[in-house]
Amino acid sequence: MANTLVFLLVFANILDEQFSNQVEQMKLGDISVSYVRALLSTVDALGGDSATLASQFSLSDAKLSQPEGRISIPRFMRLGFAAIEQTGRGDLGLEMGRRVKIPFLGLTGFLAMTAKDIEAACKVMAHYERLSSTNCRGQSSFYLDNGKGVASFYSISPYNEYNLFVVDSVLSSQHKVIEWLCGRQGAVERVEVEFERPTHGDAYEEYFQCPVLFGQDRNALIIKSDALSWPLLQHDKNAFLNLQGICEERLAKATKDRSLSEKVMDEISPLLEGQTPSIEQVADSLGMPSWTLRRKLQDHGTSFQNLLNDTRRSLAESYMKDTDLAIGEIAYLLGFSSPTAFQRAFKRWTDESPGVYRRLHREQTHVS
Repeated sequence: MANTLVFLLVFANILDEQFSNQVEQMKLGDISVSYVRALLSTVDALGGDSATLASQFSLSDAKLSQPEGRISIPRFMRLGFAAIEQTGRGDLGLEMGRRVKIPFLGLTGFLAMTAKDIEAACKVMAHYERLSSTNCRGQSSFYLDNGKGVASFYSISPYNEYNLFVVDSVLSSQHKVIEWLCGRQGAVERVEVEFERPTHGDAYEEYFQCPVLFGQDRNALIIKSDALSWPLLQHDKNAFLNLQGICEERLAKATKDRSLSEKVMDEISPLLEGQTPSIEQVADSLGMPSWTLRRKLQDHGTSFQNLLNDTRRSLAESYMKDTDLAIGEIAYLLGFSSPTAFQRAFKRWTDESPGVYRRLHREQTHVS
């Protein structure tokens, strides 16, 4: 196990050297280029042409070799859709999950690998998710429900032909990682998926080897009670504690470097769906009274209402540029009372109607 510790700490030092070169995070979220490499590898394995896809999406070898490189979630979604069209495999996301390896998860993956058991590893992967991906609308979680483990994944919704692939790849990769960590099959009792059964629905139970339920309230792997304590093959207490310290420093730095306004906007975003968040909700999430938050924002020359408007505008522009969601769907996701109310606000923000804004943007830009 000493060799394991030395290797992991050397790997961590390499990541630390590259940390300052990490690309700017995108509005709707981003994901490690490691997942892109897994996707392109899967395309080749299925008889496709990954080189053409990489060229189409301006994914150079240099870009894909950056240890801390990221691409936006919308771009990843478009890449996945193009790969499915090229290969004709609707189950490409599931197939990709089979090929995910611990290094693809970066430092978080190695920390999970050295954890004590499945429950500890799942907690690690959820808690440190931000080190390999971000989603401004929500995040993964792990919790116990009636004694069973629930590894839940948050996806941008409503669902369409672009983002089913993302859910498939995440659930499939989590399932593969859990089996690899403990060296055993059968830890997952069932899989729950939010969207309705897709055309490739028959493939799910073949991949997961357990019941798969569609049209559920969450995307999740339900882990058997007894499997939570299954020991991991590479458990190493010293390596775990060393890597955990590095991960905590990295996570703390990411949080510390964000201003109060950015932290408030981070809290507003997941609360928008179908409602207008209140300052009380956000203050509670930040662990302070609402009057304290209001005063601190005033000291920073802004207000809760300004940040709410800024969050909505930023997300609205990203949704219009980076997705094919309908105006009514975007209005709901941003907490507007109606599509008309959203259209009025968007015109006020950009001097263009949502439809014109989307068309002009796509006429002026290429996939990048």
